[in-house]
Formats: sequence, C-alpha cells, structure tokens
Amino acid sequence: MLLFALGFLLVILQPSTGQFPRVCANMQSLLSKECCPPWDGDESPCGELSSRGSCQNILLSQAPLGPQFPFSGVDDREDWPSVFYNRTCRCEGNFMGFNCGECKFGFSGVNCTERQVKTRRNIFQLTASEKNKFLAYLNLAKNIPSQDYVIATGTYTQMNNGSSPMFRDINVYDLFVWMHYYASRDTLLGGSNVWRDIDFAHEAPGFLPWHRVFLLMWERQIQRITGDENFTIPYWDWRDAEDCEVCSDEYMGGRHPTNPNLLSPASIFSSWQVICTRSEEYNSQQALCSATSEGPIRRNPGNNDKSRTPRLPSSADVEFCLSLTQYESGPMDKMANYSFRNTLEGFADPQTAISNPAQSGLHNALHIYMNGSMSQVQGSANDPIFVLHHAFVD
Repeated sequence: MLLFALGFLLVILQPSTGQFPRVCANMQSLLSKECCPPWDGDESPCGELSSRGSCQNILLSQAPLGPQFPFSGVDDREDWPSVFYNRTCRCEGNFMGFNCGECKFGFSGVNCTERQVKTRRNIFQLTASEKNKFLAYLNLAKNIPSQDYVIATGTYTQMNNGSSPMFRDINVYDLFVWMHYYASRDTLLGGSNVWRDIDFAHEAPGFLPWHRVFLLMWERQIQRITGDENFTIPYWDWRDAEDCEVCSDEYMGGRHPTNPNLLSPASIFSSWQVICTRSEEYNSQQALCSATSEGPIRRNPGNNDKSRTPRLPSSADVEFCLSLTQYESGPMDKMANYSFRNTLEGFADPQTAISNPAQSGLHNALHIYMNGSMSQVQGSANDPIFVLHHAFVD
C-alpha cells in the first residue's frame, strides 16, 4: 500500500474534509484553481473581513513518498487538493470549513469560543426513544441532498483540466460512503491499467486520524440537517461478542427470512441502495463511482472465512493493543510489527503485535465477520453498522 509519512497524512486531513464544496465545483473555480468562497456572515472570501480566515496558497508537505507507490503526477489525490485547487481558505482561531464558516470540532458559539464537550454512548445504553431517533436520523441522511458538497464523477483529466466540470449531487449519507470510496479507490493509469496497491485512508499511519475526522464530519452533518446540536454517534462495544448483537430489526437490521445475505424487510435499512461497490467495473471503464444505485445492503454475519477471521475480538485483544507504546513502527504499513495502529487496524496479531496480513484482527475482524457490504473496503460505509464500529474503534 501507498506509504506516506505521518506528517503528510496529517497535512492532507484538513483539506480532505471538504472534498468538493458545491460553490467551487464549477469551471471558473477549477480553471483559476481557487476555492475561497465567501462566508455568509460578511460576504467576504473566507470571512476575511471578520478575521475568520483568508485566501492562501495551500501548504504541501515536503515529506517523500514511500517506495510502495512508483508513480508521480498520475493520481488526483496526490498532494490533495492541489490538482483541483491550489488556493483555499486558511482559517484562524477556532474557525474551520471550506469558507471558515464553521467552528472547529469541540467549539461552539457565535465566535466559536465556547468549549463544547459531547459524549458518545454505547448503543445498548440508549433509551428506546434515543435509539429510534438515531435510526430516523440515519434514514433522513440517506434521503436528503447535501447542500454543501457534491461528488466528482470524473478525474481532473477527464474534466479537460477543469474546463468541463463533472460533478453531481448526492445525499448526505452517501456523500460519506463516496468519500470513503474515493480515499481508498485504485489509481487509474489509463487504458486498462490500474494500480491497486494504494489507499489514502488505510494501512498507514493516517488510518486512525483520517477516520476520526471522517466521523466528526459525519456527526456534524447529522447535527446540521436535524438541528440537533447535541447528537453524537453511538458505538457498538463488540468486545467478547459471540454474534452480531446489533443485527436485529430493533437496531441495524436482522437477517432476511429466506435470503441470509440480505436484511430483514422489517428493517428500514432493507430498502437502502448501496453505491461504489463495483471497483472492477470502474477500473475497466477507467471511471469514478458516480454514486448510482447498485442494489441492497448485503450482510451475512458469521458466515465468513473462519481461517481468516476465526472469531470476533476479545477484551484481552483490546487490552493488549492498548498496552502497546509505539503508535507506529518500521515500514509504517500493514507489515509493521509492535505498532499500535497496525494492531488496532487488524493486520498484526492482537496477542503478539507481529504482522500477519493473512489473519484479520480487531478492526478488520469486524469488517470480515459481516460478510457482505462491510467486507469490501471501498464500499464498506454503505452498511450503517460502519459508523457504530468505527465510533468504537475511535
């Protein structure tokens, strides 16, 4: 997998949180390579008149790429977002967002000066009303268009270097499915060639911070569309679980009575359509996922390959992982030994911290155990269990 120095991954996190702001998804912005929208509060770019931020050249890390990616200048995600925009809003103080119009995570108030602490809770400790509200919020996100962001349906080259924009609307939930796909998709090299050993969100030091920002953004969007500023993502504590405890119609959807690979028709999630699951089709067409519907969520928990994932993680696995003192080590990829990140991600044995990619532990074990949409990296966020799982990992 593509190896980035940790510093580089942290540098790309903030601009990657925006992906493609609607106000910058046009020919003028792409040709000028500038995305510095006005803040509604004073109508100045980046809220500069109110000292919220200013339009600046983007800062790129000078850290070298690792040897695993033998290309340069072939992928739109390299030095993100410089292929599309090289001037963006640089926000000051506790302001953030593509136009510096939001408060940084953990702050609120007119001037983003009020410290705000919110607590994520175990989904089984929610009241029936709280749990039902969470499910309703998920369904609302699946059915309401994103007002702020769009997705790209073509590469920068396919957009004729910006003169022919290729973007489309998407609902709030699928925006994040697409973002997860976009970060982990293969590199299109032209013709029928692709480079599969690349992932901007997994198998490297940025795995944990990338997904933390991803969850915070997802949480923020739910707060915005519902008006519920106190909303937090619940988590599923899967330590020592003997089966998929959240796989019931009361929670995230039970098993279909006649097709074990589908969800029960009594679950609201049975009508959901997945996107971005056909990587080989996109590769053969040298195309990006356009977020068109590709069928229902698939899930068959426990019917996975037992030689790869014999069981769900135990409390002992988690405690051992938490005892590791090195965040990262060695090659800083899935071959890293004694790495907290690699052990938690699941490429190292949760009892020894020695790399063993043939087995799936901790985080990876849950994805493989679900034996369906969750088990495919690029499209795994289609299954709403994804957010419960990653909230617990976080």
